Amino acid sequence: MNFISDILFWISTGLLVPVIVLLILLFLRSLLLVGSFFGQYLNIRKNGRTLRTRLEGLTPETVRDLESILPKGSNSLSVRYLNEILAHKDSPAHIRRLLADFETDADKDLSSSKTLTKLGPMLGLMGTLIPMGPALVGLSTGDISSMAYNMQVAFATTVVGLFSSAVGFMTQQVKNRWYMQDMTNLEFVAELLGAGEGK
Repeated sequence: MNFISDILFWISTGLLVPVIVLLILLFLRSLLLVGSFFGQYLNIRKNGRTLRTRLEGLTPETVRDLESILPKGSNSLSVRYLNEILAHKDSPAHIRRLLADFETDADKDLSSSKTLTKLGPMLGLMGTLIPMGPALVGLSTGDISSMAYNMQVAFATTVVGLFSSAVGFMTQQVKNRWYMQDMTNLEFVAELLGAGEGK
């Protein structure tokens, strides 16, 4: 039984370095995500209100003129798909496919946030529990410095894991709302194009 326990202890101890490396990568990824999220936010603040106002005034007769008033040079996913939909305005099948493609691309953009939300707490908990074994061994042998070091590692990994998870959760919630609004706008334009075709 001691042999099996030793094997489990060696395995868990051997996982500490990979877990710490992954947590550092997650932390860096969360910083990059904050930067890209801020860029998206500025883009939406700059163009979102104008686009919403223009969409509200659209009718089946004027929807085809939307292409000329869309923001130029925008890297927004919704603007790109609006241009694609307007380019295929005479093909309902293409429009349906573009709406499905938008959902796929939006989900792909959300995947980083989802990964951080799920992996952050898992790796943080692993990074907390793995050093606890050596810390308890250090406590039992009176090696306080070893115990203090291992506890420091345990707390640090918890904080980094929770930080990454918090960034992922916050960005996922906000981006979900943005993409739901974008999907509503795209479907609205698609329906207007269909109504215009019927006349």
